[in-house]
Parts: sequence; C-alpha cells; structure tokens
Amino acid sequence: MIPSVLPTYSRAPLHFVKGEGSWLVDTDGRRYLDLGSGIAVNALGHANPKLVEVLTTQAQNLWHVSNLYEIPQQQALADTLVDNTFADTVFFTNSGTESCELAIKMARKYFADAGQPDRVEIITFDGSFHGRSSAGIAAAGTPKMVGGFGPTLPGFVHLAFGDLDGVTNAITEHTAAVLIEPIQGEGGIRVLPDAELKLLREICDEAGILLILDEVQCGVGRTGKLFAHEWAGITPDIMMVAKGIGGGFPLGAVLATEKAASGMTAGTHGSTYGGNPLGCAVGNAVMEEVSKPEFLAEVNRKSSLLRQKLEGLVAAHPDIFDEVRGSGLMLGLKCVVPNIDMVQAGYDASVITIPAAENVIRLLPALNLTDEDIAEAFNRLDAAANQVETTIKAA
Repeated sequence: MIPSVLPTYSRAPLHFVKGEGSWLVDTDGRRYLDLGSGIAVNALGHANPKLVEVLTTQAQNLWHVSNLYEIPQQQALADTLVDNTFADTVFFTNSGTESCELAIKMARKYFADAGQPDRVEIITFDGSFHGRSSAGIAAAGTPKMVGGFGPTLPGFVHLAFGDLDGVTNAITEHTAAVLIEPIQGEGGIRVLPDAELKLLREICDEAGILLILDEVQCGVGRTGKLFAHEWAGITPDIMMVAKGIGGGFPLGAVLATEKAASGMTAGTHGSTYGGNPLGCAVGNAVMEEVSKPEFLAEVNRKSSLLRQKLEGLVAAHPDIFDEVRGSGLMLGLKCVVPNIDMVQAGYDASVITIPAAENVIRLLPALNLTDEDIAEAFNRLDAAANQVETTIKAA
C-alpha cells in the first residue's frame, strides 16, 4: 500500500523538531551538528533571530497579493541584487527548478526576438543538476534523471564537465547558450577552475551566444564571494539563484543583463507566488547580511579553518577518505569506503552530511557557523570515521 507521502525519497529515520544555529534537535532532545544546512539552504543557520523577526513582522502585515500589483519588498530585493551583481533585472521564483525553467526560456526568447529562432540548443555538462522539471532533467541528461520520463525535452547538448574544446566544437548555428554550475554540488563538489570559466566566457562571446550560470547551490556567499563566478572575474548573461537567498524560506531568482532579458516582455512569463512579500522580506534580510564585506571575509576565514581540519581528517583516515574538494564553505570529502557508510556513521556520531556523486559527502554548513562548531565538526567526523574503520576490521 502506497504511503500518504509519495515515496520518492529514501529518508533517514531522524525526526527533528527544533533548530538552533548550526544545530538540530530531535524528538528525544539529541543534538546534531548540521553540516548540510538543508542542502545549502539555511545560509544563516536555523531559527536565525534576525530572519525570525523579519518573517514574523511581515506575516503580521501581508503575506500574498500576487504579481498583479507592485510589491515593495520585491522591488527592494531586486534593487539590492542589481546593485551588488552584474544584473540589470531580476525575476523572482520559488525554487531553483523554476529559475532553470526561466533561464532556458529567456535564452531561447532572446534569439527568437533577434531573428534567429533556430538558436534553441543549450550546451550542458555531465554531472550537472538543474532541478527536476522536464527542462531540468533534460539539461542534466543522465539516465538516473530522465529514465522513465520520456520523451525527453529536446534542445540540449551534453558534454564532459570542463571539456572546453568540446564546447567550441559543439557550437553550431543552432546554439543559444552554455549552461554550467561553477561548482557542481550533486555532481560531487567538482570545481570549474577560474581560468576555465574565463575561457568559457570568451568562447561564448566569440560565438555570440549566452552564458548561463547555475549558482543555486554555490551562490549567496557560499564560496566567500557573493557569487562564485566573481572569483574568476567574469560575469554571466543569465544566472539562476535559489537555496541560500531565502535562508530557509522558499525563494529563487533569475538575474540577467538587459540584453539577455530583452525578449521577456509582459505576458511571456509569470509566477503566482514568486516574489511574494513574505519571501522577499526574508530575502532582503539575508542579502543585507551576506553582502557585507566583513561577513564574506569571515566565510573565507572559517572555510580555511574547516578545510585545514578536513585535510587533517583525510590524513588521519587514509582508508576512509581520499581527498578534500570544493571552495569556501562548499566542501566535499571523497570517500574510499561507500559514502553512504560515512553518512550513516555520521548520524550515529550526531553529525549531518549530504551524499553526492563520485562517492563524495558534502559539507554545506551555515555560513555563520562558529569556530567551536568547526572544532566539533572535526571531532564528530573523526568519530564517524573511527566507527567505519572498526566495522571494516570486524567484517
């Protein structure tokens, strides 16, 4: 008999009832160090007092009016994003998946309006994750994502991650854009080097096509810059954002240049909930915090400290871990043992990590975690590794 909740998740038997900063509390009062942050969502930790205050105040006034009317909170957040990024304009969504849908539509509409309606193809890369809509799974193109959901939406060309020669060769008179994550999250914390991202920008410029960046997981301060592409000194034409921008409230956005967004006129796209007063009030509070230079400087300091601890962990457990990957507070431990064994052992050690491809466990902690949290992360991951080692020896 099918359960009342559609069984599309393989859930851990954990029941959390409270969150405090980098910590989760279950029904028995047991405290877990959360190094997953709801998959990079709770950028300022659980129950952040500032976000709670903003959300409560807004909830007492106005929740939803739809986009038929002006929304001051939405305008304020759009202005902040435009002032702090490459973008000239912003459309608000509820999720990264919705952001992907618009980014693809926007790129195709741009060329249709430019008199090149056959330019519809988007070049994407293996290991990518762009959500679970028909367009999102078609963009990823992996059998795991598309199996059983055919026919797959056409118009995507799939290349090996980082194959820039392949990009050049794949560009034709039908190519509209390249879509890439500067750091793949689900794909195993794979970082595209800054030099390659710069080259990709040059390739797109030379071919007259658009560059779309998916910063749903790696954006909003996670790498120590407001957005990851800033490290490479380039800008995209279109960028997908979600997860951390709402600090736990469902919120996403598509940022674009005036040129790239020129085809998106009244009636070409919409959202009932996107950019509602509640979500944008929280988003404004998140952006006010994470855009501060001193906040980003602390992210960089803490990421260096955490990475140092993780390198020590790898050295101490060579039969468990192979290497540390990632940038800023988007880090991964490539495992020698099955990564799910480490995730499960982490539950026993009261520490939360997230599995990913390439046998990696992801560490995506709150951006404002403390030095004490980092020390405790090492202790608990070390205990989990010791447990796996003991199990291996006993087998």
